[in-house]
Amino acid sequence: MLVCPLSKEKLIYDKDANELIAKKSGLAYPVKDGIPIMLPEEARKIKD
Repeated sequence: MLVCPLSKEKLIYDKDANELIAKKSGLAYPVKDGIPIMLPEEARKIKD
């Protein structure tokens, strides 16, 4: 199970955007070539 490196919450996979969503930290981690990029500086900020 993958968790957000900042909030340690379970991530939710968004198939349409190909991202792993961390709601508490407000970040969306990209998945590139099947590999999740779990670096906060690479994540996209999401709105509530």
